[in-house]
Amino acid sequence: MDKDQILSQTSLFDKISDSSRKALADICLPKNINKKVSLFHEGGKGYSIYILVTGSIQLYKTTPDGKDVVIRIIKPGELFGEVILFEQDAYPVSALALMNSFLFMVPKFQFLCLLKNDDFMKDFIGMLLQKMRYLTKQIQYLSLHDVEDRFFLFIKDHYGMREKIKLSLSKKDLAKAIGTKPETLSRLLLKLKNEEKATWENRVVTISSQIWKNFL
Repeated sequence: MDKDQILSQTSLFDKISDSSRKALADICLPKNINKKVSLFHEGGKGYSIYILVTGSIQLYKTTPDGKDVVIRIIKPGELFGEVILFEQDAYPVSALALMNSFLFMVPKFQFLCLLKNDDFMKDFIGMLLQKMRYLTKQIQYLSLHDVEDRFFLFIKDHYGMREKIKLSLSKKDLAKAIGTKPETLSRLLLKLKNEEKATWENRVVTISSQIWKNFL
């Protein structure tokens, strides 16, 4: 497995220096995780940060009354869990695989050793700034768009502007990902079907070509 090559093909790591990327690749530990298996739990002591290579990981918090609130859906190429490097020793959220996934596990101690190198530190700060810009866009996405727009934007970001898509998520998981309730999503899907915009059958979503023209 060429870990350096895999990292170079992700948008988060393709712009860092070759030496920094190779140093990171050297400490990456490959890890497979099956669908619906937890990677870590909120409040658990953090010993590693993670880079998702393939699959989908849901980050969520559990409210005092036992409800799970989705914080983010991690896409391939994203770094997560890095809060344990600086702010606290425990994970502030839980992580659950939404589908069979492959990750790189990066031990915290070894990563902190890399940060002692000025060039690597500079590249890492650049990565964090890139991630912050992405999160800012996500906040705008949730606050400025209605549920219908969030549905199509989520499909576009995770699967591309295709007319037929086999989803890896259930309706319940998709509802969480776009910040709504499963009942609201079901009503939306019925509305989209009646308006001939999109249909959902056995996790296969068929979308009218006219829809994607609005997103160009």
